[in-house]
Amino acid sequence: MRSQRKASTIVDVAAYAGVSVPTVSRVLTGAAKVSDAKRDAVRAAIAALDFRPSSAARVLASRKAEVIAVIAGDTSTYGYAETIRGIEESARAENYTVMITVVESTEDDEIDRAIAATLAQPLAGVCVLKFDPPGVAALHRIPPSLPLVALSGVREAGLRQAVLDESHAAEELTDHLLDLGHATVHHVRIPPSRREDGRTTGWRRALKRRGAAVPPLADATWDPRSGIEIGRRLAEDPAVTAIFCGNDEIAMGVIRGIVTAGRSVPDDISVAGFDDHPLAALWTPPLTTVDQDFAGLGRRGLQLLLNEIAGETGRRFSSERPQLIVRDSTAPPPPTAEVRRIN
Repeated sequence: MRSQRKASTIVDVAAYAGVSVPTVSRVLTGAAKVSDAKRDAVRAAIAALDFRPSSAARVLASRKAEVIAVIAGDTSTYGYAETIRGIEESARAENYTVMITVVESTEDDEIDRAIAATLAQPLAGVCVLKFDPPGVAALHRIPPSLPLVALSGVREAGLRQAVLDESHAAEELTDHLLDLGHATVHHVRIPPSRREDGRTTGWRRALKRRGAAVPPLADATWDPRSGIEIGRRLAEDPAVTAIFCGNDEIAMGVIRGIVTAGRSVPDDISVAGFDDHPLAALWTPPLTTVDQDFAGLGRRGLQLLLNEIAGETGRRFSSERPQLIVRDSTAPPPPTAEVRRIN
């Protein structure tokens, strides 16, 4: 039987040409400018390896730029899903199609894969959800020739960006718990996109401003069940009377852990979340939280991107402050806690 040589891939072409996978994609699709030297190297590699782009890719390359790409580290959690919904609804109203690329890690190969998949489309522009390290990593690998907007995170110089002012909202939530009479507030942190995100920064800033002790952080994962053991552990310390969780799902897990340990919310320990998840008001007890308009964030970000696509030089930054929502999961500390605090 005649042996068949394995077909070359875009990764093979990139390695042969000594360029990145996104550069090969840009040469194939014409989605962005590439230097003459790199273009020649890619074309020479394509010829040497007998690389044959798929017919689908050739069709994409010839189409009008009508796709808005969304790059995100996740699509299943509440904040991500709502932000994408806001982008998609606004894009559809402007006759754009939205494609979503999930970046699962900060590894170079994973980022290259995501960027290559994105650049293979007839792109009008890119929205990057800057909620986590993979999103941050992907943001800085987008070709500068493409219209680009970042959604949330620390403000990026020279880049259009829509944000939710999480740090001031977290500070207000921490103040609420201190105003109830709690000596300090413990914080259960969700995975940050950098060393410290706005929710943690606001919590820390409020405690220091009020002269309260700053307890050690408790780190949760994105899995709400990770809050159960944290809640159980914190409930074992009688000095713990208030807990601020990085999101509502983790807060739900923490409450379960507290109850499992034989203590109650809010009679023994107050618990607050963040984001105002649709289940927050239905939980027992209903969660004190912060209402973040994620869909609005998506709409604001898409409008900034459309401005960039249109070549407008106006507004480049949009910020909105989330709203504190006080419900039944927070209350003054028990009298015994007051005695311990005073003594």
